[in-house]
Amino acid sequence: MGVSDPVADMLTKVRNAIMAKHENVDISVSKLKLEIIKIFKEEGYIKNYKELEGEKHPTIRVFLKYTDKEESVIHGIKRISTPGRRVYAGYKDMPRVYNGYGTLIVSTSLGVITGKHATEKMVGGELLCSIW
Repeated sequence: MGVSDPVADMLTKVRNAIMAKHENVDISVSKLKLEIIKIFKEEGYIKNYKELEGEKHPTIRVFLKYTDKEESVIHGIKRISTPGRRVYAGYKDMPRVYNGYGTLIVSTSLGVITGKHATEKMVGGELLCSIW
């Protein structure tokens, strides 16, 4: 059976892997998911990621990041826009995640970027998810 919201499925897999203290998690590939994972890497929420060519389907292996005390760097992930309820914001109305300590991921006409970059480049878009 197909997944109705692949981005929410990806975020749930990452959230569950963190709760189980896994070193890595495998996620099926799509362009949108890959762009979100790249932002996670750039913002320092994950160690690294690797694209794997599987027998049936290509996957992304995400290497999770933990502190010296074995606590996850990611404290929370939240899906904002869903297939049944799309949420959009202009660059002036871009919400802040945990007063600027978190990262908002936005799908814009310039591609998938952080909320901070969207505000700097003066573009709005669909609010995909937030991570802190």
